[in-house]
Amino acid sequence: MTASDAAPGRDAGGQDSGEQDPAGRPKGFDLATLLAERGGERYDLHARYLNHQLPRMLHTIGFDRYYERAEGAHFWDAEGNDYLDMLAGFGVQGLGRHHPVVRKALHDVLDAGLPDLTRFDCQPLPGLLAEKLLAHTPHLDRVFFGNSGTEAVETALKFARYATGKPRVLYCTHSFHGLTTGSLSVNGEPGFQDGFAPLLPDTAIALGDLDALARELKRGDVAALIVEPIQGHGVYLMPPGFLRAAQELLRKHKALLICDEVQTGLGRTGTFWAYEQEDVEPDLVTVAKALSGGYVPVGATLGKDWIFKKVYSSMDRVLVHSASFGSNNQAMAAGLASLSVIEDEQLVENSRRVGDLLRTRLAGLTDRYEMLKEVRGRGLMVAVEFGRPKSLGLRSRWTMLQAARKGLFAQMVVVPLLQRHHILTQVSGDHIEVIKLIPPLVFTEADADRFVTAFTAVMDDAHDGGGLMWDFGKTLVKQAVANR
Repeated sequence: MTASDAAPGRDAGGQDSGEQDPAGRPKGFDLATLLAERGGERYDLHARYLNHQLPRMLHTIGFDRYYERAEGAHFWDAEGNDYLDMLAGFGVQGLGRHHPVVRKALHDVLDAGLPDLTRFDCQPLPGLLAEKLLAHTPHLDRVFFGNSGTEAVETALKFARYATGKPRVLYCTHSFHGLTTGSLSVNGEPGFQDGFAPLLPDTAIALGDLDALARELKRGDVAALIVEPIQGHGVYLMPPGFLRAAQELLRKHKALLICDEVQTGLGRTGTFWAYEQEDVEPDLVTVAKALSGGYVPVGATLGKDWIFKKVYSSMDRVLVHSASFGSNNQAMAAGLASLSVIEDEQLVENSRRVGDLLRTRLAGLTDRYEMLKEVRGRGLMVAVEFGRPKSLGLRSRWTMLQAARKGLFAQMVVVPLLQRHHILTQVSGDHIEVIKLIPPLVFTEADADRFVTAFTAVMDDAHDGGGLMWDFGKTLVKQAVANR
């Protein structure tokens, strides 16, 4: 490139040329300068241009922090305070934040200057990532790459309908599979569906209800059953033997089993895929979130060869299902690096070992605290559920919260965990008294100790029956009543 080819305000090497705009600022884009000048406006910008309810909610519960830096299972605010991340970006940050191996892979793929998304060639990275995913899934044969979990689910729904020639998909109550129209049609939480009808003619069954499954299959129009091996909304585990029996019924009626591993996959539950503990071989598997390495959006749908060959049955149908940014080199490099880290650092085993430790220690507190009902889960996917206390004083306060809005006690626990102990977590869903813990898979025993110590302090305060925690509960009650 000659100097005459350079962009305005930049020299031939892409550096700032010193040219200025009419306001006296250097021309060109500089991210550090932009953040330094405008980063403090983050909440105002969001309220003005994006979802205005998000900053409002964050202000109400005191979550309106200014985080500036992140690494692993921790991040830091502008004052240098260290926060422990028990959310992992709802599972996206499975490797922790800014893992050096993924960062290097992205630098490398950008520096390589590879042709990308030409549409009429076959780049090597998608094939290599598909090969690596399928090595962990030997009963499946092919992969479609999209950009998110909901897109992976949309792919599975389309492929199941086309391959079977049947229109209806079954799903479980309380499930969550995404928020685009197809995945919303198999969303087991009506609150997400309200106001977005008409949706697809799919049908919910209760989790574990084999009789309902058999009844629906007898109608002869069911393409598939889609399930989360462990439901993300509330962390509900399937009854033992249900998934195996369900697959036998599905095969009898020539319907497919779709396992949604968007949140549970890649080691979170202590096995590479959560369904591995259920002795099944699903026909389609969806994955996303942690596959991104926390950087580049990516989703994948793994399936049997015959399903793909039905969908892509001729050269005329070569683009019958595609994604504009699917299989881009940055996403593929992030996915390959992420799988390498999971294997090299033995994160599946870490998830099982540290997750068991965390769950065991928390479960040991149920006899100590009246309002701690149950601790359940698998690996680093743990639910802490609260319930109605027995003693009169605590029961009256609990009743006050429940009358205003179910789920407020769990929110009362979440807030002091952040404000007093610098631990970020959140309730597992609307109108349930459950906190879901899904920290990065690099979570350590020391991190588990920190969480249990903080959680114990918060529960001690809650069971004292007074103080700042219950004062905040009154604030939540007022807010819940005002929003009715």
